[in-house]
Amino acid sequence: MKNANSKSQNKAVMLYKDFLKTNGGILIALVIMFVFLSFSNQHFFTSNNMANLFNYFTTNCVLAMCMMCVLITGEIDLSISSFVALSGIILCVFLNKGIAFLPALLLTLVIGALVGVVTGTIIAYSGMPSFIVTLAMQGVIRGAAYIISSGARVSSSDKWLFHLTSTRYGGIPLPTIIILIIAVILGFLLYRTSFGKHMYAAGGNREAAIYSGINVKKIVIVTFAISGALACLAGSFVASRVTSGQPAAGAGYEGDAVAAAVLGGTAFTGGRGTVSGVIIGALVIGTLTNGMNLLEINSYWQQICKGLIIMLAVMIDTIKQRRSN
Repeated sequence: MKNANSKSQNKAVMLYKDFLKTNGGILIALVIMFVFLSFSNQHFFTSNNMANLFNYFTTNCVLAMCMMCVLITGEIDLSISSFVALSGIILCVFLNKGIAFLPALLLTLVIGALVGVVTGTIIAYSGMPSFIVTLAMQGVIRGAAYIISSGARVSSSDKWLFHLTSTRYGGIPLPTIIILIIAVILGFLLYRTSFGKHMYAAGGNREAAIYSGINVKKIVIVTFAISGALACLAGSFVASRVTSGQPAAGAGYEGDAVAAAVLGGTAFTGGRGTVSGVIIGALVIGTLTNGMNLLEINSYWQQICKGLIIMLAVMIDTIKQRRSN
């Protein structure tokens, strides 16, 4: 009994040390940002601003999880921002046709997964780079959003649409609870199942994965299906906050998702990434965005800052990979 307890304690200590080793730097950066913003702007810790910060965080966190999944397999998905627009419009269209909220939401997620299957199938069987395919799909999906909505916002008065992001349980917003559930599911998928191990193998060394009998094509297709469904969930959050779907929604969100994933320790070249790291990365990007808005930094300079952060994060990851090799 003592040996079992000792082993479990040692394992917990090792996991804790590994977590700090992987995410220690970004956690320190997050603390510094919170301290700096709390002293530089009196509105930072107000309830309204915290609500704004976590509203953005929840959307970006889900999208960053999409990006983490595809990056682990050695791919990238630039179409997730367009899913934000399409899902909001589809959800509102379903609701306006009299479909109950939960079935409408599930149908929206299924449509996102099916589009992801199409994207993953093209990538898996054509041999084209995912960067090119998903960039093309970004235009296709965004165009579909404009066609379905006729270029205008699609509003819905369904009360459950509003409740999706406004409901709280024990003071905790429902989207935060949903994210925690997704994090647990993804964590189990990645760390406890053969499919998750195969995702890491496919991204770490694809040729070796194929020779070892792993169906890499299937891994890629399923991963993009997961990405499509999660991106539609993020789009549903956005639609809930404004009670409408808008064809221009989500433009540029893929950049913040990449930044959150890479800052959270996901390797841009594949084979490495953790759910906990992505959550911290999304919180850093959310805090940074919120802080720059509070400090009234010009939006153009904000874009430059985020672009430099993405480049720096990828550069650091590349240096780490070279040293490990």
